Amino acid sequence: MDNKNLVEENKLLNEKIKLLEDELNCIKQKLNTYQCNSKKYYENNKEQIIEKVKKYKEDNKYTPTQEQKKKWARTAYLNKKAKLEKEKMETQNI
Repeated sequence: MDNKNLVEENKLLNEKIKLLEDELNCIKQKLNTYQCNSKKYYENNKEQIIEKVKKYKEDNKYTPTQEQKKKWARTAYLNKKAKLEKEKMETQNI
């Protein structure tokens, strides 16, 4: 009796796993489609977006705070450091 119940439960759980994996794949495909479309939009309209931001900053007399400047500098530094490390790893692998 115990073995039959365990086998049936195992079959049900395997079916649930397959359904969840199918649903996950479907959601991933939708997400990739959305991300690709938004990336294409920004790549195609990059200059227009930059102009809009400049105009907005001029109209509203935007000046970043010292904290924002420090945060941006730190982010730029970390990005540059990661890029250099990545290039270093690639040259070592070659």
